[in-house]
Amino acid sequence: MNCQTIGGFYGVCGRGLLRQYRDYQSGFANWDQRTHAKAWLLYPQNLGTHLSIDETSLSHGELYTILTNKAAKGGPGSIVAIVAGTKADTVIGVLRQLPKKQRDKVGEITLDMAGNMALIAKKCFPKATQVTDRFHVQQLALAAVQDMRIKYRWEALEAENEATEAAKLSQIDYQPAVLSNGDTLKQLLVRSRYVLYKKTTDWTPSQQERAALLFERYADLKTAYELSQALSHIFEKTTDKLYGLARLAKWHEKVRQAGFKTFNTVARSIQNHYETILNYFDNRSTNASAESFNAKIKAFRSQFRGVRNIEFFLYRLTQLYA
Repeated sequence: MNCQTIGGFYGVCGRGLLRQYRDYQSGFANWDQRTHAKAWLLYPQNLGTHLSIDETSLSHGELYTILTNKAAKGGPGSIVAIVAGTKADTVIGVLRQLPKKQRDKVGEITLDMAGNMALIAKKCFPKATQVTDRFHVQQLALAAVQDMRIKYRWEALEAENEATEAAKLSQIDYQPAVLSNGDTLKQLLVRSRYVLYKKTTDWTPSQQERAALLFERYADLKTAYELSQALSHIFEKTTDKLYGLARLAKWHEKVRQAGFKTFNTVARSIQNHYETILNYFDNRSTNASAESFNAKIKAFRSQFRGVRNIEFFLYRLTQLYA
């Protein structure tokens, strides 16, 4: 039950009740970090040996860098630091306020492939092993497949437009060809989006039919899909770092042979981060805890229908998770 509902129940202005709670009952007025809350928040007592670092948006696209403790599992004690922005120098300056002795005890930190996050981790936690999140790597390959699908979709749309215009000039009725599953070619390419995200074993009967029609017409899209699934399989089935390196090398060779520009870009990105990507196979650590925490923030934000007062929002957030 939100404040508006409670206010209505007691015949009190909901906004007035919210202000009363914020200014006098919540403890927000005496919050010891209120003066710098918009810029940064630190909770040294939550610093652990295994951390995650990621960025998230709190309001109107404004990004914050959030450092969390994996041991807290998304509950109280999760938040170690929240810093406005993602600029490495700014975040480093704040995190270095944490005691160096505690920072040196951090053994592992998971992160995405962003260069600023790697620099932050290196400068603030020099003794920690950096682990690039496998899901970010897999998302690159999935995005490459979707880029190819979208390119074909635009081509199909253009072809349909040209056929429609030609039919008008000839004063004949144009109807696009309908495939065996009831899709037109344009619809097939639109509706295949989720098919290309899923494993073949997870396809429904209608998705199996759609995939067969798609791959029959676009053989290179099938090859791209198989490349993305092969990369996922490496992370799922490989337990040894050296074996993982060998399998990634074979995957790179398949990408080279396929000759897809988008996948070559993915392969280069993996090469540039291969050391931290391979660290995944040591403990199979991911940044899933950070992504889960970001989801909690979004849910918390939607519960309050947006963020009107960032300081108070951060106060409420830290009361729950710091």
